[in-house]
Amino acid sequence: MSRLRLALAQMNATVGDFAGNAARIRAAILDAQAAGADIVAFPELAVCGYPPEDLLLKPSFIDDNRATIEALVPLTRGIMAVIGFVDRGVDLYNAAAVLYDGAWVGTYRKQRLPNYGVFDELRYFKPGRGELMFQLGEFKVGISICEDVWVPGGPVARLGRAGADVIVNINASPYHRGKWRSRHAMLATRASDHGVALAYVNQVGGQDELVFDGDSMVIGPDAGVLAESPLFVEHLLLCDLELEDIFRARLHDPRRRHTVPAAPKSVKCIELQATPRPDRVALTPQQQPLPHDDIRELYAALELGLRDYVQKNGFQKIVLGLSGGVDSALVATIAADALGAENVIGVLMPSRYSSQGSIDDSLELARRLGIQTQTISIDALFTSAMETLAPAFEGTPHGIAEENLQARARGVLLMALSNKFGWLLLTTGNKSELATGYATLYGDMAGGFALLKDVAKLLVYQLCRWRNESADEPIPEIILTKPPSAELRPDQKDTDSLPPYEVMDPILERYVEDDWSIQELVEEGYDETIVRRLVKLVNASEYKRRQAAPGVKVTERAFGKDRRLPITSKYV
Repeated sequence: MSRLRLALAQMNATVGDFAGNAARIRAAILDAQAAGADIVAFPELAVCGYPPEDLLLKPSFIDDNRATIEALVPLTRGIMAVIGFVDRGVDLYNAAAVLYDGAWVGTYRKQRLPNYGVFDELRYFKPGRGELMFQLGEFKVGISICEDVWVPGGPVARLGRAGADVIVNINASPYHRGKWRSRHAMLATRASDHGVALAYVNQVGGQDELVFDGDSMVIGPDAGVLAESPLFVEHLLLCDLELEDIFRARLHDPRRRHTVPAAPKSVKCIELQATPRPDRVALTPQQQPLPHDDIRELYAALELGLRDYVQKNGFQKIVLGLSGGVDSALVATIAADALGAENVIGVLMPSRYSSQGSIDDSLELARRLGIQTQTISIDALFTSAMETLAPAFEGTPHGIAEENLQARARGVLLMALSNKFGWLLLTTGNKSELATGYATLYGDMAGGFALLKDVAKLLVYQLCRWRNESADEPIPEIILTKPPSAELRPDQKDTDSLPPYEVMDPILERYVEDDWSIQELVEEGYDETIVRRLVKLVNASEYKRRQAAPGVKVTERAFGKDRRLPITSKYV
């Protein structure tokens, strides 16, 4: 057996859906068998979905997860299946079950448990110990899980020193914009450093605020991409590996001759009888890596994150407020693309301060998208609320409270429609607004899902421009060129309350995502007065963000699980 055929099953698991996840796994095993694969690998915790969070504290959840794996064992005639699941011993382990030819032949327990950003694995799992490798015909196949490969000198290095030809690495690695660059570079480095073929299979799909892009791939020992899956879709990636090619690459790279071989007992190696495949025809090699485009992939991430959140939580239709602004235009467009125009309801809620232009722009957007619209004026509700509050507000000037009352009137109406018809309400605010608190609690922040929660204002414009490059050009140009405004008072502009977004967004990115200090920002050349003002706004708005709807994480540092700061703090 000098040729090994890999199948990487990039699948969309749902947390806790054991029956649904098992059905996907079964289908992929059958497809891999039909394709003549020797190994089929599935993502990390594919059986129960990732991340299961505190469901892991329920013994019944662990039992159901184990029973699901056991039911899959008989399906693996003539093929090795590497499937992520939760293993139970004296504690819990993030593990990979290795099934082969109708038997459970081994279990590998993840050693490197991430506990940063959105990851809390040390909250639930105990690190495993020791490496696991299989002799399958002439090939030595090592098993690893996600973070094991991200850390240099860890389990993957030990497998390489023990003579592994192929290392299968199963993952649940969330997307953020541009992550493919660091991912490709890291995998290429590991494969080249250890003279192995590296088979990386990743989860795809949305899970709450996370979205997984897939991007499964096989990297050769020369660091070249041998095969790669398309992003944001389920896919079974097939790739043939020639043992002679791996050996030849090692001959031309003398670095491994200077490494200390792994101790014989440190890596458990299980010998398996390979299934003969005399009639198998070699696959046509992939000619070149897939092209990547950050904006196209960001749009796809938002689309998939929204679709899975809506569908996995049992909704069919969404509703959102259409203001005539760029944010609601982008949310409506992504929703129509993700769910179909027939499942999107846009609600116009004009007030005494709404311009006719904004109303017309909203209607034109809806016409181009083909979505339903309703028009409900907030004037009667706002007037009634003002009359009710008149005794309490007597003697005070008209100000932010009255402006926000209009936003809250809109929130009441939208939530009523959501409640009445079972539609999921999408909020339309962006990351720049959420960072600075330029959003109204129980008003425009009201809703079930905040699609643009991690998308800064300037990036909103980039996404709109990219989407408008298509033939249908859904977003009217006037929406992209007019000055942003909340229209809560006469002639209001966002720049009345905030610096221009071109000035503000770079400062917010460095302060929020990169943790720059005021001094570092000023030394970089940013105006100190603006910097201090924005920092004050960000810090003072933490209580609002704690009450915000969940939304898709698309940057390295999103509000929520990623960025965790106290509400009560005096540190500046």
